[in-house]
Amino acid sequence: MDRDAAVDRLESIVDRVETARMPVPVREVWAFGDVALGLDPIARLDVYLTKDVLMRGDADAARDFESEYGIKGVGTTVRADWAAANPDRVRVSDNGYAAPERCLAAELVGEGAEPIHLEVCNASFEDNVTQRLKGALAREAYGEVLDPRGVCLWVDGRRDGEAFERLRAASFAMPTLQAALGMLGVDDREAAAIAETLAAARGEQEGSSVRGDMI
Repeated sequence: MDRDAAVDRLESIVDRVETARMPVPVREVWAFGDVALGLDPIARLDVYLTKDVLMRGDADAARDFESEYGIKGVGTTVRADWAAANPDRVRVSDNGYAAPERCLAAELVGEGAEPIHLEVCNASFEDNVTQRLKGALAREAYGEVLDPRGVCLWVDGRRDGEAFERLRAASFAMPTLQAALGMLGVDDREAAAIAETLAAARGEQEGSSVRGDMI
């Protein structure tokens, strides 16, 4: 994906978050990785969404949707009205419940060949970077680290137009991944191992992908 196309795609995602009913409320949209680094072309477009958890369930809607489609959790894990309007976009987890992150991916990215990766979590990007890093270091699970080099594009209904302009101009000054991890307190050996692991994993990815987290 060339740089202009990548930023256009980011703008289209933010446009949709702003104007369309989402499976769950979205609070933040970030771009991270290649596009934040100013690369052109971009191997993968990484997007991070902070979502809210639905606080009020709709048990009747959940029963009705499960009865008609065999999918549990609609009305509790994702909005019932969104699911009723978009049954073709409802995606499930391995246990058969409607999965918010997969539903968001179906709504915003689709399942085509576009090299877009979506990260979805109930925590902000910065908080999740820290939490994922702590857990990954404790278990030496380096592939779970979230690249900290991110740019906030939209938060609580407000778009940062300057951020889009700077992404187009590739004017963000970002460190290497190893250096960025060092700023977060990771020693050189582990930072190098993390960078190598993430690079290898990215090289194996094709098409669109999604990952969901809960903190």
